[in-house]
Amino acid sequence: MDVSATLENIGIAAKRAAAELAFANPELKKLALINAAEFLWKSRSEIMLANSKDIEFGKTKSLSDAMLDRLMLDETRVQSIKESMQAVAEQAEPVGQVMEEWNRPNGLNIQRIRTPLGVVGVIYESRPNVTADAGALCIKAGNAVILRGGSESFHSCRAIHSAMVQGLVSVGLPDAAIQLVPTRDRAAVNKMLTMTDYIDVIIPRGGKSLVNLVQREARVPVFAHLEGIVHIYVDASADPEKTFDVVINAKTRRPGICGAAECLLLHKDVAATWGQDLISTLISKGVTVNADRALQKIVGTKPAKDQHWGHEFLDMEIAVKTVDNIDDAIAHIRTYGSHHTDCIMSESTKEVDLFFGRLDSAILMHNASTQFSDGGEFGMGAEIGIATGKMHARGPVGAMQLTSFKYLVRGNGTTRA
Repeated sequence: MDVSATLENIGIAAKRAAAELAFANPELKKLALINAAEFLWKSRSEIMLANSKDIEFGKTKSLSDAMLDRLMLDETRVQSIKESMQAVAEQAEPVGQVMEEWNRPNGLNIQRIRTPLGVVGVIYESRPNVTADAGALCIKAGNAVILRGGSESFHSCRAIHSAMVQGLVSVGLPDAAIQLVPTRDRAAVNKMLTMTDYIDVIIPRGGKSLVNLVQREARVPVFAHLEGIVHIYVDASADPEKTFDVVINAKTRRPGICGAAECLLLHKDVAATWGQDLISTLISKGVTVNADRALQKIVGTKPAKDQHWGHEFLDMEIAVKTVDNIDDAIAHIRTYGSHHTDCIMSESTKEVDLFFGRLDSAILMHNASTQFSDGGEFGMGAEIGIATGKMHARGPVGAMQLTSFKYLVRGNGTTRA
């Protein structure tokens, strides 16, 4: 395959499709997604068969159990993908939505309204559901999308993409509105990063090496989805029962997702008392605990090393550190965090306000599992990723975040003096 020529053709088709989608009837877009969800469900056997090929490929690549879990699709997960697509379909139409309106003393009426971005490029690893999430959200927001899935999810992505295209075709929308790069060749990634004539924004969703590559090489604007180096700070006032529930869920429910807790910061008073039982419980659940010197007396812990701070394990592993107070916790998070998601367990309004006010992560939580760091859980139906930058989109990137805006200025023969 001539990767460069293939991507050029994909870009040309995407640009044409985006021009058509920008003015598409909202009901057509909605029906396309509803139909795509039904096609997806009807083809679930084929999707799971394709996924089994990817699982076998992942095993040959020695993917961890947590990474294989990210990759795996069963009937329950296919149903979840279907429901996410249906939820996106039912959301309010973002394109044309009036964001702000005002009148000027000179008689001008000014509106700021939502408009599509154009063509979105999504480069992702492991999770095949991103194919459906990204496709649905981009269509809802009136964008065409070029998808480049990971080599380990190649067959699953193709099967899901086929259902998405059937949904578009069923209502007469251009099939090029959702295109999947048909190769595992890494050259396709490098090509997408320079397609300034065709792609309006790139969204990377994957590990640190992928995101670093995209940020370093991209000539197209990027919505950065950085590592999920997620911290939970357990304050002296924290409720033990709530904390046990939240921490265990945040680490063990699905350790391979970006919202999984990776570092536990224990106030010294907690570390000296019931915090030790919390660590023992994590160990009993199969979590490898890398503990600082003050906590290494706990049976089953391993000595924490410098590289464990600021590390995204994406597995049943966590780093645990003792801190003197909330100021120490905030300092640690500022040093080692990734501005993704951080949580405080506390019953003190003062401490929570300090945590929320002094940290600048895209998502800050109080007494809630960081596994809720997800666009679907935020009511967005789905997400393309968690944007950790500060320009344009931040936090879960849903349909609204995949729009830009323009100004409509209306006068009545109005002239400027």
